[in-house]
Amino acid sequence: MTRKERLERILRQKGVDRNACICPGGMMNMITRELMEKAQVYLPQAHTNAGQMADLARAVCENNCFENYGVPFCMTIEAEEMGAKVDLGSDVYEPHVIEYAISSVTQWQTLPQVSLETGRSKVVLDAIRILKRDRRGIPVIGNLTGPVSTASSVLDPVVFYREIRKKPKEAHAYMDYITTQLIRFGKAQIAAGADVLAISDPSGTGEILGPGYFEEYVVRYMNRLLDGIRDGKTGTIVHICGQMRSVFSQVDQIQSDALSFDSMVPMQQAKKHLKDRVLMGNVSTYALEFGTPDRVRTLTRSCIENGSSLLSPACGIGMKAPLENIQAILEEVNRYYGSKKETEESEDLLGGNDGTD
Repeated sequence: MTRKERLERILRQKGVDRNACICPGGMMNMITRELMEKAQVYLPQAHTNAGQMADLARAVCENNCFENYGVPFCMTIEAEEMGAKVDLGSDVYEPHVIEYAISSVTQWQTLPQVSLETGRSKVVLDAIRILKRDRRGIPVIGNLTGPVSTASSVLDPVVFYREIRKKPKEAHAYMDYITTQLIRFGKAQIAAGADVLAISDPSGTGEILGPGYFEEYVVRYMNRLLDGIRDGKTGTIVHICGQMRSVFSQVDQIQSDALSFDSMVPMQQAKKHLKDRVLMGNVSTYALEFGTPDRVRTLTRSCIENGSSLLSPACGIGMKAPLENIQAILEEVNRYYGSKKETEESEDLLGGNDGTD
């Protein structure tokens, strides 16, 4: 089973030989300073060069970190395309918005459309095309910033959260426009060759919005985005940050193939509330940067045993994280399933697994 086949079958809830180990990209960036040094390709230059972006994505697999390609390595492209000013960061700091495009949801009609022929959006599309040509059975994951996170990057988040309450009609018009642009960019990534789209919406948390607004803004526009890009072939993963205790029922309404949460949500708890869903995650990124390989292996094993089908970091990996810590996730996945297979084969030989129990 190739890595692409395994991931696709997991997302469709079909049988596989073992769980997958991925890191999608986007908000969940997998590029570290040590990996850049090995590849001799560096950020921030690779943010604006499709060949370099593809080379860094390949380096993730070539250095036994994860089982996928994933681009881009940030979540500022959509906001930049719609007029926000972005600092591209450095080899240790990710790109971030430094100036918002508008000052109120009422100004949404002044925003430009996402261009698919210029700028960093084109870099991402070109990088996907390059990676798709590899034909090595490695899945290519494209990435979108979720509707609420994009909306609160184009506009100051404090203003955005205030105006969804005070100016709901205009806020929904703004969200409609944002979501339409994300659908355009998502469809273009699929056309370029993305096998899976990961959508990260860290600003759309139940802690900030509460259950009512979470359903009204996160669930509503996430599902509109998912409906807009759905083609029957491309898998979808949605990542939501923050505690889920108050919004598990709302999260279950999100119509993605898989759901992902950060490490503050215990995988066992998530599986209890979302027993019929494919779950991704959620190895602590704090442990990946500041822990040891043994600690990472322990956390990975716990995620497997508590219901994660897609082993992954819980959030974006710190660029100073040691490579050996990141490699420990995939090492433990292979070790866990290798040991399990050996145990089952031994039981078969001893007559202890004859199907009668």
